[in-house]
Amino acid sequence: MKQRILHIIDTLDRTGTAEQLCLLARGLPRDEFEVHVCALSHGGSIADALARAGIPVHVIGRRWSADPTTFWQLVRHVNAVRPEMIHAWQAAGRAYSAAVAQYCGVRRLVAVWREVQSNHWPLQGTIDRSIGRRASTVVATCPVVRDDCLQRGIPAEKIQVISSGVCRAVPPVTTRGQILNRLGLPESVRLIAWAGQLEADRGGKDAIWAADLLKVIRDDVHLLIFGAGPHRDRLIRFRDQVEIGDKVHFLGERGDFNEFLPHVDQFWSTRKLPGQSQAILEAMAAGVPVVATDLPGTRDLIEHETTGYLFAPGHRAGLARWAEHLLNHGDVARQIGLAGQQRVESAFSAEKMVREWKKV
Repeated sequence: MKQRILHIIDTLDRTGTAEQLCLLARGLPRDEFEVHVCALSHGGSIADALARAGIPVHVIGRRWSADPTTFWQLVRHVNAVRPEMIHAWQAAGRAYSAAVAQYCGVRRLVAVWREVQSNHWPLQGTIDRSIGRRASTVVATCPVVRDDCLQRGIPAEKIQVISSGVCRAVPPVTTRGQILNRLGLPESVRLIAWAGQLEADRGGKDAIWAADLLKVIRDDVHLLIFGAGPHRDRLIRFRDQVEIGDKVHFLGERGDFNEFLPHVDQFWSTRKLPGQSQAILEAMAAGVPVVATDLPGTRDLIEHETTGYLFAPGHRAGLARWAEHLLNHGDVARQIGLAGQQRVESAFSAEKMVREWKKV
């Protein structure tokens, strides 16, 4: 008999968490598992990818943080699906899942933590501790996230560490020339990609500042920013204030990010919270050299000067220095990119991640 699993997540926009859910849902054997997905707030490009894979997706349309209507709609959906297990993703997904699992009598709740939490409001720690104690299993993506869960009072015997996974890169379907035509840029430019939610803890301002430093010493570098979020307008204003609008391009959340990735010269990650970045994994899988903030979790992926480069948090000059080094030494960039690709293929494959989840 198939095991019926319901994944509950806040949004299916293109985020690292939603990408990881999608990889898991598509990777589980169909003869063993019946997978359903519910998004509390809204769908997005990941919802479309799940639907194409034949996985049922239900979107509720949450309006507020604590929305009673959302809770009761979720109760009805859980009673209709009747899952043996609920997987809870993102903060809202974990909170609603814990409440609805208790109300509906779903005995197995798996709560997923992917990064160290920043405690934006005082009750967050209490809520996380309650969720962790209700859950039958808590999955953390790396040791530093496990340690954060322990500090929040989640029992150690419930916590398992399952690293994120990424699919092997496939040959690009578009050429570099086609990508440059989309951007309206000449063949001579050098492209740097940044991807993530446009939020304060992702360090987008540091990336723009580093691009401004590079502009002082060379005129061919363009920074492509992929993603959406509440800080988008603020970051655009900052870009315009430092007069680098011709070199920094906000491309939004788009489904063709993986078409751009093989044609960029390097990838930057300026995140400020410890954890594992799906965007870093995707860049490394594509053979793109990565320059990233030196944080626990990121160090699990990148060995400095071997599989990528690390710079101190907030050290914009350090980011620009390593970026310039890669731009000036093409042989080093190729070597770093290849080493990073081999690293993720051996230790962070999607197949390995799915095997670990099957044990859960």
